[in-house]
Amino acid sequence: SENPSVTLFREYLRIDTVHPKPDYDAAVRFLERVGTDLGLACQKVEVCQGRVVLILTWQGTNPRLRSILLNSHTDVVPVFEEHWTYPPFEAVKDSQGNIYARGAQDMKCVSIQYLEAIRRLKTEGKSFARTIHLTFVPDEEVGGHKGMEMFVQRPEFKALNVGFAMDEGLASPSDTFSVFYGERSPWWIKVKCMGSPGHGSRFITNTAAEKMHKVINSFLAFRESEKQRLKSDSSLTLGDVTSLNMTMLEGGVSFNVVPSEMAASFDIRIPPTVDLKAFEEQVATWCRGAGDGVTYEFHQKCMDQHITSTEESDPWWKAFSGVCRDMKLQLKLEIFPAATDSRYIRAVRHPAIGFSPMNRTPVLLHDHNEFLNEQVFLRGIEIYACLLTALASVPPLPAER
Repeated sequence: SENPSVTLFREYLRIDTVHPKPDYDAAVRFLERVGTDLGLACQKVEVCQGRVVLILTWQGTNPRLRSILLNSHTDVVPVFEEHWTYPPFEAVKDSQGNIYARGAQDMKCVSIQYLEAIRRLKTEGKSFARTIHLTFVPDEEVGGHKGMEMFVQRPEFKALNVGFAMDEGLASPSDTFSVFYGERSPWWIKVKCMGSPGHGSRFITNTAAEKMHKVINSFLAFRESEKQRLKSDSSLTLGDVTSLNMTMLEGGVSFNVVPSEMAASFDIRIPPTVDLKAFEEQVATWCRGAGDGVTYEFHQKCMDQHITSTEESDPWWKAFSGVCRDMKLQLKLEIFPAATDSRYIRAVRHPAIGFSPMNRTPVLLHDHNEFLNEQVFLRGIEIYACLLTALASVPPLPAER
C-alpha cells in the first residue's frame, strides 16, 4: 500500500554513505539503476581517486539552450546511535508516516524527489526545450573539496552548459518555504600565540596564555555583538550576520610548565554584505592588540560572494517564483547560514538556488532522530515537477538566440 516513490526513498536511505567511510559505490549503483529505469543518459566522472560524480541527463528538444542542473550530494554525516529512537540506517516509518534515517532531510529526500518528479513528467508524456541534468556528488559534508569544487573545473561540467541550478536548502518549521540565494563565506582561522616559557610557580611576563586571553576576548566580544544584533532585529536571519565560534584550543605539556605556544581555532561564517578585506584587517588588529608573536593562518578562506538574482526581471527567478505563486507557496528568501555545494556553482558564474521543499518540518539536519514525513516528501515531488516544467521551458535568452 506504500507509495512507490516513498519505497524508493527508503531504499536509498538504507545505503550507508556515512563518513568517514561512505559506501559511494552502492549509492552510485542505486542511482544509476533508477536513472536507467527512467531512460536517462548516465555518465560517471571520477574527479579524484574513489570520488565519482554521477550525471543523469534528460535531453531537451533544443540542446543549444542552457540547461537546468539539479544537484544533490550522496554522503551523510555521522550518527550517535544511542540517541536515536530507531536505527539510523533502517528508514523506519512510524504510524504518523515519519521516516527516520540519517539523510532523510539532508539530502537524500531531494535526490529522490528530483528523480520522481522526472518520472511523473515523462509518464505524462512531457518534453521540454531545455536539457535537465542531475548531478550526484560526493564529499559535500566534508567541504566538497573532492567533489563539487573539483567537478566545476572539469570539462565534463562545462559541457553541461548550465543556465540555472538548484541544490539543497533547509526544512522550515512554519508554513513558509525557505529559499537560499546566497551563502556566508566560511573562514577557518587558527591563531597562534608565542610567549615566554618557564616554571608554573612563577609570575612570568609576556606568556602565550596572556596573549591568548586577549585574542579570545576580542573574538568573543565580536561574537556577542553579532549575536545581539541578530536578537534585536527581527528582520535579520542567521545568514545576515557573522557567526563566530571558538572550536579548538591547544597548548601546554605539563601542569607545572608555562607553555611557549598556544593556539585557538575559530569557525567564522561571513555574509555576502560584509567587506572581506576589511574583516581580515579587523582580525589582524585583534591579533596585533594581543602583543608580539601573535599570528594567524587560514585553514579555509572562501572569498566568493556571488549571490543569485531574486529580481522579477530575471527570467530564471521569474519562472521559479511564478510557480510558487501559482501553487500558493509562501517563500522566505534567505542567505544560507552554513555552506553547500551551491557556492562552487555560483563561483563559476552560474545562478543557483538552495531549496528543499519541506515546510511544517523541524530542522533536523545533522541532528539525532532526523526524519521527514512521507506526505511532505510526496508534496515535494509535486512541487519539483511544476518547477522543472517552468524552468525547462524558459524561452531562449538574448545570449542564446
